[in-house]
Amino acid sequence: MQWEDLTGDEFPEAVKQSEQVCLLPLSCLERHGHHLPIGTDMFIGRELCRRTVELEPAVIFPDFFFTQILEARHMPGTVAVEAELVVRLLENTCREIARNGLTKIVLVNAHGGNDHLIHYFAQIQLASRRDYVVYVPQPAYQAEEPTTAAQWETVIDDHAGERETSMILALRPELVRLESLPQDGEGMPLGRLKSLSDQAIYTGIWWYADNPTHYNGDGRPARAEKGEAWFADRSHALARAIRAIKDDKTSKRLQDEFYDQAEQH
Repeated sequence: MQWEDLTGDEFPEAVKQSEQVCLLPLSCLERHGHHLPIGTDMFIGRELCRRTVELEPAVIFPDFFFTQILEARHMPGTVAVEAELVVRLLENTCREIARNGLTKIVLVNAHGGNDHLIHYFAQIQLASRRDYVVYVPQPAYQAEEPTTAAQWETVIDDHAGERETSMILALRPELVRLESLPQDGEGMPLGRLKSLSDQAIYTGIWWYADNPTHYNGDGRPARAEKGEAWFADRSHALARAIRAIKDDKTSKRLQDEFYDQAEQH
């Protein structure tokens, strides 16, 4: 059930059918190498949610692409929202989702650069009382099924490489510019901060240091059938997570208990 496709009269029934679960697909607008569209993450997040709700009903919120992508501000087409505004927008959106009766909000992240953001956002739910719960499932980062994992031919593959290229070939092949794929190893990390990374030291410039052209991996082995297999694998994993979220009666109770105790001090 896509939020924007419903009429106002249909919405209450959609809330009931979804068991009050709303999927909030998080993505961004950024360069994906020379060959993939700027909206790659948005297309992937949307499709993952669409396939998932066919397995486990939920309401899908419209694409939310105003997230963390400051590391791509030097690239044309990027929309990098101010850090404080990202959190405020996400907070306001969750409040509005809950006000409409969907009190189990699932952040479905399709952009690796949001990883710190979504965990921080989940943690700050404890700052003040909420009448909803924010969940952060991570099916995209969990171990793939053996048959899915075995299909990948490349080892380095974090951005616009074999996986994402395969996904977009499965979804929007007309947007993939295979002829623009580099042949010179451009997608290999430069290692310009290797002395720090070897010591597990993190800095905000780490991604630019390794991947200044926003290409990490090799998209040449990509195939549409590989993308189809990935979507099937991950949509089933996310559907299992949603079922667990629907069955969860404990998080909200503990959250309220925490708020009550915190307010006594």
